[in-house]
Amino acid sequence: MLYPIYVHKDQGSAYGAIFPDFPGCFTAADELKDLPAAAQEAAEAHFGADGDPIPAPSSPEAWAKNKDYRGGFWLLVDIDLNKVRSRAVRVNISLPESLVGRIDEAARRRGQSRSAFLAMAAEREMALA
Repeated sequence: MLYPIYVHKDQGSAYGAIFPDFPGCFTAADELKDLPAAAQEAAEAHFGADGDPIPAPSSPEAWAKNKDYRGGFWLLVDIDLNKVRSRAVRVNISLPESLVGRIDEAARRRGQSRSAFLAMAAEREMALA
C-alpha cells in the first residue's frame, strides 16, 4: 500500500522521514534512493507483534496544513503489509511419508518446528528464483 512519508534534510545530515499515519514511526537514509527500503524496515519494526491495527494510508493533502510538515517534501512509499505483520495461515499439504520424516529430522537438528523449517526452505528456494 502506498503511504505518504514526509521527508526533510538538514545540511550535512541524512534524509529523515516521518510517517504521519504511524505516529512515532520515523526513519532515515543517507541517500534518497535508500529511503523506501528504510521506510519498509521502520514500518516492520514499528508494528512488530503488538497487535495494534495498521491504519489505512492517507494522502499528503490530508497533512498539507499541518505546521509540523513544512520545509520538506512528500514521498509515497509502497509498504508491503504482508511483511509488516504476517499472520500464520494453516495449510493442508500432502507429502511422501519418508520426506516428512526427513523434514522432521532436519527441523529437530535445527531446533525448529516442521512449519518453521518448511517456511525457511520455501523462502530460500524463492530467493534463488
